[in-house]
Amino acid sequence: MPTSLSSSPTRTIVVGIDTHKDVHVAVALDCLGRRLAELHVPTTTAGYSSVEQWAANLGTVDAFGIEGTSSYGAALARFLRQRNYRIIEVNRPDRATRHRLGKSDPIDAEMAARLVLAGIAKGTPKAGDGPVEMLRMLKLAKDSALKSRTQAMNQIRAIVVTTAAELRETLTDLPARQLVNQCAAFRPGPLTTATAVAKYTLRLLARRYLQLRGEIDALGLEIERLVSLAAPALVDVFGIKADGAARLLVTAGDNPERLRSEAAFAALCGSNPVPASSGKTERHRLNRGGDRQANAALHRIVVVRLRWHAPSQAYMQRRLAEGKSKPEIMRCLKRYVAREVFAILRPQASTPDRHDV
Repeated sequence: MPTSLSSSPTRTIVVGIDTHKDVHVAVALDCLGRRLAELHVPTTTAGYSSVEQWAANLGTVDAFGIEGTSSYGAALARFLRQRNYRIIEVNRPDRATRHRLGKSDPIDAEMAARLVLAGIAKGTPKAGDGPVEMLRMLKLAKDSALKSRTQAMNQIRAIVVTTAAELRETLTDLPARQLVNQCAAFRPGPLTTATAVAKYTLRLLARRYLQLRGEIDALGLEIERLVSLAAPALVDVFGIKADGAARLLVTAGDNPERLRSEAAFAALCGSNPVPASSGKTERHRLNRGGDRQANAALHRIVVVRLRWHAPSQAYMQRRLAEGKSKPEIMRCLKRYVAREVFAILRPQASTPDRHDV
């Protein structure tokens, strides 16, 4: 049930929303931070419409501050964005705030609204309604299939190590593809001996491996197709293939214009230097935050460049001669790759790259 102090269509308001699987809780504040109303709605299209109507009855909506825009709040954020409302991504309150104010859904929703009103929360969430969102789902399925395929191979090799000697000797030291094909062709017969059960189990795991390999190949083709639609120039960059391009695109989202600068994109990928100074000591350290999967993609690109890219190799030698450590140089190279990627994602917002690496 909504509760309200007053109603004014000319009043400017900010709405904070705490999102959950089945119910969303919204709290509205006016421009002076006064609490106006509270609303609980189900996570349905009708519920999203009631949030919009409720907010419009309270005043002119300046922004919706939504928690969990990439999980429980994704559908609501997409619904409101399609109606041209300004959506702000809000992080959940920290422990100190919760310790001071307590924890409840209305409190969290009110804190979300206050963070937007104070200008502390100002990030634009990913759009989640274009080819990059499709890439995200395909990458999720492919990564899961890769993990399961690796697990199946590890289990096959573990059984080979412990099975009977006559069976182990026919399978030991076989290449992975030949091992899987041979196991998939087993005819174990009645499961009356340990060897028969081993053959049966190996056949199941091998056929699972082959099925997963087919899924991975099919998903790879779809990912390549979508990457060529979303950012064809990205796969032309030295060291970037379809999987790495897909990961970087997912990090940027369908609306890369939400990224203010290439420095913001580098921070999002965790490749920017972070100040770690104290007293008279001035230094920087590696950023341990950001999207770690995007950071791993940048790392793989740098590894490929250091092996095959002459300018990157020359840069490494030059910085080593200056006394830099290899991790520091790798961080610098990842920063340059992030700049190069951002120039493709948002060419109008990029600055010329001063480093030929």
